[in-house]
Amino acid sequence: MNRFEYCQARLFENESFVTKDRNIKLYDGDEKVVISHLTNYEDGEIVLTSHRLLWGRNGEIARGGSCLALKLKYVLSVDEEEASSMLFSRKKRIILRLGSLASDKMPGPMDHSCSTFVKLSGRNGVEVAFVQALHSTLAARIWIVPDDGEQAQSSQSSADASRRQLRIGIVGIERNLAEKQKQTDANINLAFKDLGRLMAMAKDMVAITNVVSAKIRERQGEISEDETVRFKSYLLSLGIDDPVTRDGTRSNSEYFLKLSRQLCEMLLDPITEAGGMMSLADVYCRVNRARGLELLSPEDLLEACRLLTGPIKLREFPSGAIVLQLESHDDALISQRTLELVGQNVSMSPDELARLECISLLLARERLLTAEGFGQLCRDESVEGLRFYTNKFIH
Repeated sequence: MNRFEYCQARLFENESFVTKDRNIKLYDGDEKVVISHLTNYEDGEIVLTSHRLLWGRNGEIARGGSCLALKLKYVLSVDEEEASSMLFSRKKRIILRLGSLASDKMPGPMDHSCSTFVKLSGRNGVEVAFVQALHSTLAARIWIVPDDGEQAQSSQSSADASRRQLRIGIVGIERNLAEKQKQTDANINLAFKDLGRLMAMAKDMVAITNVVSAKIRERQGEISEDETVRFKSYLLSLGIDDPVTRDGTRSNSEYFLKLSRQLCEMLLDPITEAGGMMSLADVYCRVNRARGLELLSPEDLLEACRLLTGPIKLREFPSGAIVLQLESHDDALISQRTLELVGQNVSMSPDELARLECISLLLARERLLTAEGFGQLCRDESVEGLRFYTNKFIH
C-alpha cells in the first residue's frame, strides 16, 4: 500500500479512461487496509486508466474529489486467487505484484509496508471484464509510448512514402481504391472505439452534470440572461443521481416499488409541462436517457408504472394506447379545449392537433377520440384520412 498516492481524480494530458468496477476493497498483502476505526478502504470504486489505478469512495471520482492512485509502472505481474463468498460460492481476487518504490512518489495512506503486493477484492469478486482490461492495459504499456512529436514525424514520413507510389493505369486505380477502403475501415473502427469509451464514461458525466446543476441552483438569484436560464434547464433535465437497480434491492417487489417512486419524482415536472399526459413511449425514452447505462426494459418500466400511487397514474385508452397522466387531469376540460381548437379551424386531423399543441400524434388522436366520446365532435373518415368536426347536433 505504500505505492499508493493521494491525488485529485483528474486525468493527465495523455491519460485516457479504460474501465471501472464497484464495491472494491483494498488489501495490503493479505491484510485489509485499516488506518483507523474511521478510515478503511472497503466498498469503493476503482477506475482503470491508461496510466494508473484510481480508488475512491462511491461518487468521489466522478466529482473530481480526493482518491488513491497506483501508477501502473509499479505493477510487475497480475495473479488471481479464489476466496470463499456467501452461499458457498467462490469469488476471484486480483493480486498485483509491485516493483520497488520510486524516489519521486507523492505522499499516500502508508509510508512503509512489508508487503510487495496488494490485493483487489469485490463483494462478488472482481468483474472479468475489468481483469481483462487490466491485462490489456499493462501489456500495452502506454505510459512509456514516445511523445506526440515523434509519432507525428514517423506518420508524416510514411505518408510521404505512400504518396511517392506511382498511380498509373488500372493497377494504380485499384491501389487507390484499396487505400480508401482501408482508411474507411480504420475510421469506422475508431468511431466505435470512441463510442464505447463515451458509454463507459456516461455515468461519470451524469454525476458531473448534477454537480454543475447544484451550483446553478445555489446562484438562482443571479441568473437573468435567457441563454443562461436555458442552459440551466438543460442541465437540470439530465441524469439521475442514483438510479434504482436490481442489484441495490433485496427483492423484485422492493425494486419495482422504489423504481415507481423514482419515476414519479423525475416525471412530475415533464408531464405537467406536456399538458398533464405523456405517452409510455416518450416516458421510456426520457427515463432511459436520464439513467445513462442503467437502462430499463419496457417490461420493468410498465410494471413500475402500474404501482404509481402518487400524483401520476397509468391510464390505458380503449384503443390500447397507454399513457401516464396527472391525477388532476380532467378529460372534460381537455375536451372543451380540443373543441375550441376544432371550432377555430373548422375541422382538424390528429397530426394538425399534434403540431398545434406540440404533443405526440398518439396523444392528439386520443384527445380527439375522447372529445368525440363526450359528444362534442364527430368524425369523417375518407381517402384523405381521419378528420374531426364540431358536432352541430349539440352545438
